[in-house]
Amino acid sequence: MLGSSQQAGWCKKPPSPTKARATFLQVVCKATYTIVLLNITMIRGTTGNNEVSVTVGDNSVLACPLKPNINMLTWKIYPKAGGPCNLHYRADTNTTDRTNCSDSMSWKFRPDLGPVLEIKQVGIAQEGNYICELVTPEGNFHRTYHLTVLVPPRLSLFCDEHGKPVCEAAAGKPPAQVSWLLESNSSLEEESHDNGTVTVLSRLTACDTNVTDTTCMVFHPAGSWSESIACCPSEIGSFLHCVISLMSLLGLFFLQAVFHLYTFCGSRTMRN
Repeated sequence: MLGSSQQAGWCKKPPSPTKARATFLQVVCKATYTIVLLNITMIRGTTGNNEVSVTVGDNSVLACPLKPNINMLTWKIYPKAGGPCNLHYRADTNTTDRTNCSDSMSWKFRPDLGPVLEIKQVGIAQEGNYICELVTPEGNFHRTYHLTVLVPPRLSLFCDEHGKPVCEAAAGKPPAQVSWLLESNSSLEEESHDNGTVTVLSRLTACDTNVTDTTCMVFHPAGSWSESIACCPSEIGSFLHCVISLMSLLGLFFLQAVFHLYTFCGSRTMRN
């Protein structure tokens, strides 16, 4: 006797021609829709965001997708500070024009990249989004850059009024990471400024008396620095300080004793 599953298999009806044609049409429609989407993507061109970092004061070069037979190229710039600006290039007349853009932004023609945007001596105010729009016979293409400006901090290391080392990374962007070599007991303070920079101050709350110099290390995307200073007295230094203080105290007692002895002897001489 056949099992229930086998009975179901034997009893199952073959699909009707009408249902088979409907399934075939669904597959054809999905394939056609996919092909249309791929063609639309090819016509519109490449998209995407690109993160670019540059140190303040340096130059930056931004390039569009390299395509042959460029008809027109436009840069749309949206900085965080100030209004937007546009740069246009037309290949048929080989002309360029600008709208509300500073002289620090200009075209730079390179055979390997085509017409690119060059930003000279980048400042914090020029941080923002840069969009390139390209028109070619193949279609329209665009590329977006988010430009981040790095500001290296100013490092200073000193001893406070209590003799504790203090390390300061002033006006950095983004905030610097401050740490101490072979030290863990420290407090951290941050102060934000109007231009987007941050000052980080680290203060040692306890010193290791086994070492003479204390080293501060500063880490930042624009670079790394370290400096050393001798604020905390070592064990040997503390011992020598105690010895010197004791000798000074004994010397003072000796001088007082000599003075009293001299006074006593002088008074006896005058009586005689």
